[in-house]
Amino acid sequence: MERKILLTDCPDAQGLIAKITNICYKHQLNIINNNEYVDHSTGQFFMRTELEGIFNDDTFLLDIDQALPAGSRRTLVNAKRRKRVVIMVTKESHCLGDILMKAFDGSLDIEISAVIGNHNTLAALTEKFDIPFHFVNHEGLEREAHEDKVVEIIEQYSPDYIVLAKFMRVLTPNFVARFPHKIINIHHSFLPAFIGARPYHQAYHRGVKIIGATAHFVTNDLDEGPIIDQNVKHVDHTFSAEDMVKAGRDVEKTVLSNALHLVLEDKVFVYGNKTVIL
Repeated sequence: MERKILLTDCPDAQGLIAKITNICYKHQLNIINNNEYVDHSTGQFFMRTELEGIFNDDTFLLDIDQALPAGSRRTLVNAKRRKRVVIMVTKESHCLGDILMKAFDGSLDIEISAVIGNHNTLAALTEKFDIPFHFVNHEGLEREAHEDKVVEIIEQYSPDYIVLAKFMRVLTPNFVARFPHKIINIHHSFLPAFIGARPYHQAYHRGVKIIGATAHFVTNDLDEGPIIDQNVKHVDHTFSAEDMVKAGRDVEKTVLSNALHLVLEDKVFVYGNKTVIL
């Protein structure tokens, strides 16, 4: 028996759930799990349906297409296929180390094809897990030239997603356009607050009572792409900026891991500059 996931994103219409589930019944597919959501402000319908059975993808999707209104999007994905990722890093190890360990012990169902760094600081850590590390030095190169070298490596692996695990360089529009809604970043603050450099120092000087982290898809608007996951940690006046950095790192790695879990299980719909999580 195969297990697949039908992802439906379309204008809302009467009877959509019944139409889709009846088609699943017609094709003798068992519904393992089903979640749906309607954004009433825009009239958009979202549904994630886990199915088990013997699939004829072409005829099944043809029937689905005939049942959906104009302007619909639907995707049928293999629920058991492990997603491939390439991770990009600079020098900080906490997010990369967390992903490597969770991939190693199976708590994150992911295939890490390679790690790419613009410094070689994390090469030894990566290679302990028998994963290729590619050092692509950015020094002396224009940003576009450096990114061309990175893209050449990424394309060798054909990843489903690119994960920026504290990759501390702003990507150009050309790079982002190559991988639309496929680049996942962890930002060291609870967006939209404290955008830019030294966010924990900004937070310290502002006297905040919570710090946080945000995982989001990368777009051409710096740190303003669709948000996948966020979390916070309470702090107080006794925390120095350095204490906030340490606490923030724990939040960052947890939020990035949670975001990856949601994306890898095909639970994230990108809609405009927002996400719907089912």
